[in-house]
Amino acid sequence: MKNNYQDKIGTVMITQEQILKRAEEIGAQITEEFAGQEVLVVGILKGAVLWMADVVKNIKLDCAIDFMACSSYGASTKTSGVVRILKDLDTSIEGRNVIIVEDIVDSGITLKYLKQNLEGRKPKCIKICSLLDKPCGRRIELNADYVGFTVEDKFIIGYGLDYDQRYRNLPYISFLED
Repeated sequence: MKNNYQDKIGTVMITQEQILKRAEEIGAQITEEFAGQEVLVVGILKGAVLWMADVVKNIKLDCAIDFMACSSYGASTKTSGVVRILKDLDTSIEGRNVIIVEDIVDSGITLKYLKQNLEGRKPKCIKICSLLDKPCGRRIELNADYVGFTVEDKFIIGYGLDYDQRYRNLPYISFLED
């Protein structure tokens, strides 16, 4: 059986070098903003893992990490609009500085739901850090506090972003060809 893995990958939109440089800049920004404080970085599985690792390596503060997993896409290229938490936090966030790290802000539905859910747990503050922002996909008003790059209206893959669990391992950002 022939694997058409490479056949569906578009051109490189953002290189690994560009991503690493932006992670360094955002890590420095977080370090400055939260100087002298601890931050809890919450990665949204599975897509944010690579980006989160790059950002966390550049935060020069006491930094704890935790993860959540949720779904609103399944095996589709469009959000279902229904968010399900598949894995919750292992630690309390009450009174803590929380930075949610996501792979992409697209419709905004998932992040709005997560942010409201976490706000109910009484953190000191909640910020959102996203590798990518796709404003043309927005269905609700939501802005990330730290954004790596803004992308056009394509189905983005690579650097943690997938289509049906494929293409996460690309070391750059691309898009899925039709």
